[in-house]
Amino acid sequence: MPNERVAADHNGAADSLAGERLYRMFVRDLVLQCNIGAYAHERLAPQPVRFNVDLHVREPAKPINDDLANVLSYDEITAGIKALIGRGHINLVETLAEEIAALCLGDPRALHVRVAVEKLAVEPNATSVGVEIERRRQRHPAVAELFPLAFESNAREPHRRSDGGN
Repeated sequence: MPNERVAADHNGAADSLAGERLYRMFVRDLVLQCNIGAYAHERLAPQPVRFNVDLHVREPAKPINDDLANVLSYDEITAGIKALIGRGHINLVETLAEEIAALCLGDPRALHVRVAVEKLAVEPNATSVGVEIERRRQRHPAVAELFPLAFESNAREPHRRSDGGN
């Protein structure tokens, strides 16, 4: 496939992203202290939370030129996560995962994101508990898809006015 890149998910399934030149940017096993939890005892102290973020990012049209300004940096993602948890207590890991996904997709270069948020000290018989979500940038339909009748090909017959004019 010379002009098509295929991105594979963790299970090896291919997601064809025809015409897009992509790279994957990720943050793995970022562990931060977080004020999170819906139960009263979880409001008493911060707890360790592990974050994993995996992004499919559109490559820039221009050369990267070894310039940080030309890529989506993992520093932006980690700083964004720290800012989100720094705002105060969050009840649900689902809420935090959604906010991280929105943060990532807020950059127009990001097309797809997978976010995992895991509490590490909740269940003594498990390494972690949490959620993993996937979100994609909403595809904006072409104008012709929104207004198909306006773009139908009537090249054989010119449009005639009903009032007899041209």
